[in-house]
Amino acid sequence: MTEPAFLILTALVGEPCHGYGIVREVERLSGGRVRLKVGTLYGVLDRLAGDGLVALDREEVQQGRLRRYYRITDSGSRTLEAEALRLAENARTAVDRLHARLGRPSTAGGPA
Repeated sequence: MTEPAFLILTALVGEPCHGYGIVREVERLSGGRVRLKVGTLYGVLDRLAGDGLVALDREEVQQGRLRRYYRITDSGSRTLEAEALRLAENARTAVDRLHARLGRPSTAGGPA
């Protein structure tokens, strides 16, 4: 899973959101490191929707413009959880190996 896809799913965990709101939340979640362009956002949303990980929640007209709100699906939540756990395990492994190289204790308490 790409980092933008991971962050978009994470942004949608709380409640459905429209495109601009997703862009702002992804930027906030990444500490400003990831700034999605509109084309990138909708390309990723289309792929996630095609995979059944997000769905169109509703459409609203605000100030004469159509806003589409997206929500994470149950499948998207399960996929995000699995990816978050995989990334966390990989990070623990990397830190443990670095600690072993530097002569520091392992974070897992087991062999590095």
